[in-house]
Amino acid sequence: MSKAASVSDYRALARARLPHFLFEYLDGGSYDEVTLKRNIEDLRSVALRQRVLRDVSNIDLSTELFGTRWAMPVGLGPVGLAGLYARRGEVQAARASAAANVPMALSTVGGCSLREVAGSGNVPWFQLYFVKDRGFVATMIETAKEVGSGALILTVDLAVPGSRYRDYRAAGGGLRRMAQLLARPEWLWDVGVRGRPISLGNLEPIVGKRAPLSDFQAWIHANFDPSVSWKDVAWVRSQWKGPLIIKGILDPEDARAATESGADGIVVSNHGGRQLDGASSTARALPGVADAISGRVPVLVDGGVRSGLDVVRMLALGADFVLLGRAWAYALAARGGAGVAHALQLIDAEMRVAMALTGCTSIDEIGEEIVERSRNQATF
Repeated sequence: MSKAASVSDYRALARARLPHFLFEYLDGGSYDEVTLKRNIEDLRSVALRQRVLRDVSNIDLSTELFGTRWAMPVGLGPVGLAGLYARRGEVQAARASAAANVPMALSTVGGCSLREVAGSGNVPWFQLYFVKDRGFVATMIETAKEVGSGALILTVDLAVPGSRYRDYRAAGGGLRRMAQLLARPEWLWDVGVRGRPISLGNLEPIVGKRAPLSDFQAWIHANFDPSVSWKDVAWVRSQWKGPLIIKGILDPEDARAATESGADGIVVSNHGGRQLDGASSTARALPGVADAISGRVPVLVDGGVRSGLDVVRMLALGADFVLLGRAWAYALAARGGAGVAHALQLIDAEMRVAMALTGCTSIDEIGEEIVERSRNQATF
């Protein structure tokens, strides 16, 4: 297998290993993927001030979040169906994140259930969606309590699913789906055969243990709740006493509303460009959101992060913590848990280089003062 030197390399390896429909689900965005592209391009356009002759012989990446000292301000964000990218994929990722001392968040729509991942001895944070069946929501919150999840991430930007053209184009059953599976024999043996039972993890009580992906998509469209409002966030807050993080914030007014609703943190996110196409990139939205809540709660961010340099850029723009999404999922798809572990090592090494060359030796030294304020970057 080719050696990966970057997250971009892992993307290429994932494309070569995953069945076409599964790679398209992971890699794609909504509509024409304008926001998906902006997430990457806007972040890359953030120039940092290179500084010299600073003592950068001792660099510390560690940071504290919700009472825990983490090895670096980076976590594995929730990624749907990650359990299908490698055999029992979310269990492998949880082990890798625990070994690296960074948090991982398990998606409601993961391939492995919360109980299965927690049973591996590496309890993840849990990402929760609002659905019409509040009994299901309450049950998942109770499960997160029982297994000891360190935080609950409530995703609020999916009142209705975005229209994802790539998924439609790659969809299909019968002979077409079989041809895609047979074209990836390594994945088929590792996941399709040795990774059984294949299910939708947390959704098993609703869609069953053997539900195909078409049932998953149908369930999403039928059960996500467009009537959700801030009063529902207050209801979750009443059910969950641990750290509550609101994910899907792009607007400063929504950031203030989140803190007023009792959130302990927010995630600046546009769902990886999978919802409102044409919405702001997270790099552009981040400074205004961070200013609006003025340090009242930690600001996390995701979207377009493909390197440790990108992590430093996000911290400089106002984030306290950065969640990886596709970056770790590509690595998982390519090489399982070992790929995730290596991707985190790459992020660590790249952060150290970026910090050394901007004159920062600790995370709290990274701020807006290391951003190059040129005319071309006036909007940042």
